[in-house]
Amino acid sequence: MQLTQFVHRSMRAAPETPMTVFGDRVRSCRQSVERITKLAGGLQAMGLQPGDRVAILALNSDWYHEALVACWWSGAVASPVNTRWSPAEITYALEDSGSTFLLVDDNFAPAASALRESCPSLATVIYCGEGQAPEGMLDYERVISESVPVADLRVGGDTLALLLYTGGTTGVPKGVMVSHRSLITSALGTLAAGNVAVSGGVNLAVNPLFHIAGIVGWLAQSLMGGTQVFLSRFSPGIFLEAVDRHRPTTVGLVPTMLQMLISHEDTASYDLTSVRVLRYGASPISPTLLGQVMQMFPNSAFAQGYGMTETAHISVLSPSDHLEGGELLRSAGRILPHCEVRIVDPAGTELPPGEVGEIVTFGSHIMLGYWNKPIETAEVLRDGWMHTGDAGYLDERGYLFIVDRIKDMIVTGGENVYSTEVENALARHESVAACSVIGLPDSQWGERVHAVVVLRADSNVDVDALRAHVKTLIAGYKVPRSFQFVDALPVNGAGKVLKRDLRALAATSD
Repeated sequence: MQLTQFVHRSMRAAPETPMTVFGDRVRSCRQSVERITKLAGGLQAMGLQPGDRVAILALNSDWYHEALVACWWSGAVASPVNTRWSPAEITYALEDSGSTFLLVDDNFAPAASALRESCPSLATVIYCGEGQAPEGMLDYERVISESVPVADLRVGGDTLALLLYTGGTTGVPKGVMVSHRSLITSALGTLAAGNVAVSGGVNLAVNPLFHIAGIVGWLAQSLMGGTQVFLSRFSPGIFLEAVDRHRPTTVGLVPTMLQMLISHEDTASYDLTSVRVLRYGASPISPTLLGQVMQMFPNSAFAQGYGMTETAHISVLSPSDHLEGGELLRSAGRILPHCEVRIVDPAGTELPPGEVGEIVTFGSHIMLGYWNKPIETAEVLRDGWMHTGDAGYLDERGYLFIVDRIKDMIVTGGENVYSTEVENALARHESVAACSVIGLPDSQWGERVHAVVVLRADSNVDVDALRAHVKTLIAGYKVPRSFQFVDALPVNGAGKVLKRDLRALAATSD
């Protein structure tokens, strides 16, 4: 199993079919593959070796598509970087991964010089944009035009393919090592669940390609053949215009985006009937919102996925489940055919249906481990089972229900936020004596980051100042959207903050 298989299949089956669309630019399969083979040749000529890491700091585009495949064509490791991170977080990921190449687009080219200075391993920065390459960077199009195509090294199996950084409970990101086998297994298993992609269809790639959900959705359609239409940014108007213009058959969105679509005043003037599959996930969705979206896309089947970066999709709530409705809409669906799931107690004993415990999973879809973090890897990978840190239960029919997040992870607008990371940032302010961060239900974001703060005596700091301070240390989406000031945090006998008490306190103050 290698991630370049879909390229060879598409070249045999439909070489002149459009493979990528970005704005007004359309490239056939043949054109895309020619560019991929030349980009791979150019990277190899500049010293890229199998196993080297290539970081990509860019918004979705046809260039991103080519760069991912060129990495795998060369036997290298693609390391997509979260574009919403702060410079400090981006620098950490580049340094930790030891990336030797960095690809940036127009949005991030201005930051490239500073990143290069702070990351000694970065030997080459390549500019992927519409203008002239800034000084000190190579031009992406020139690299392709001046390079000789090379053959696919056909690296696959358990070889490392992706290094995806995700937030960590220790306050720093962790590099999730994803192999060729695990990523293809996840995509094929998702397809086997039925009706999550259309053969030869058109996928509107909205979810960012630094997210596992975006990559699996992109790969699933690629394995089925067809066309990828890339949106670099989401807004209701841009999305609706793209659906009306490009007639996609498949789209993937998070509930925050769906809420924005429902609130948009001009949806009736766009034709949305081409969409036959709408995938959603990454955060909770209300039944009211789901019902409104199902009316908005009358020809579409709906599928919800549950998983994490370390596992990709574990379960899917299928289109037929959505039609059944009722209690099933509260579930995360049935376990996918490529993986095994158990619910276990703290001792690792499997629990019967209906009992709440930790969700653990086994199969070829699981990550290889955390990059350079053997202790953290051993904590979650035990005897081949991935311990998700999520609490849930299986019912008698095999449907998975998520109850809570053991790791205190907050999912806001489709992004994962770890409370420890925010608490560490808040605690660095001189006016903060103690703090704790929890997630609270939010109609727009699914959950919002909520901070409970104990101020030092005689402090007169306000909410705006605390937000500004935190924003200098971590990404904007991690900054608390609401604050609550208390005299003391509730703790147990061991001094651990009782977050359930904080949630109850926040509920009474709303």
